[in-house]
Order: sequence, then C-alpha cells, then structure tokens
Amino acid sequence: MFGLGDKLNDVVSQLRPDLSRESLGVGPAFPGIAPNPVLSPASHTRNAELRSGALAIGTLVDWREVSNEGSPRVVLMLDVDTPEGVSFRGIADETLTITDLTRLRPGQRIPVRYRPAVMDHYVALARDLTPEQMQDLADRVTPRARD
Repeated sequence: MFGLGDKLNDVVSQLRPDLSRESLGVGPAFPGIAPNPVLSPASHTRNAELRSGALAIGTLVDWREVSNEGSPRVVLMLDVDTPEGVSFRGIADETLTITDLTRLRPGQRIPVRYRPAVMDHYVALARDLTPEQMQDLADRVTPRARD
C-alpha cells in the first residue's frame, strides 16, 4: 500500500483541519495523527519505543480533543527542551482522564519522553517520574528562548 500514509494524512487534515501539520506547528516530516491508534501497528511500535525514550521537559502550548469514547483522547502540542539543549515542537497523542483534562494549562511544564534517534515530533507524557526525578530533570533542562 504505497503512499497510503500520505493519502490518509490528507484525508485527516481535510476532515480535521485543526490536526493538520500546519495547525499543529510541525513540518512535512511529521507522520500525522492516526485516526484510530489502536488499529495502527506503527502507533503500537512508536508507543513502545516512547515508553523507554529519553526524558525532556515539554511546555504545553495547546491541545485538541480528538475523540471522547470513554476517556478523552487529546493531542497535546508542547515546546520540548532536552537536557542536551535541543528544542522542538512535540506532539503527544494521549488518553487522559476528565480530571487530567481539566488541569491542562498553557505554559504548564510536563515531563515527556522522546526518541532522539527518530526526532519525528512524537513525544509521550512521562507519567512514571517521581517528584524528585521531575525536579532533577527540570534542573538539567534550560529552555531556549523562542521567537
């Protein structure tokens, strides 16, 4: 199925312009948001790799609700800063509780995991960190000034 990914991304961006690459603030290399990540083998592989990915701090820019079938599935846009000094726009596709959703605030700093070898804009929330680990990470990451 050559080229199916690009066609699917075009359809998704037409149906949900708020999830287009331009709206999310990422470049053409971003693979796109899967309409149903449960059915996507690439999503399963990516999520498994992200669970053991490198740590960074993301500053929440905005979020979009994708679906609400039980728990809300949201796409979080984060400006990510790594301990190595790399900054990029990160996209986290997460299922949150209603309580978590009501606590989201632009500017909030959230620990995330990313794949340094891939750098495809995908990140995942690092929910496994203790408050001490979060503070240590925050001390090691200095956000770069953004235009």
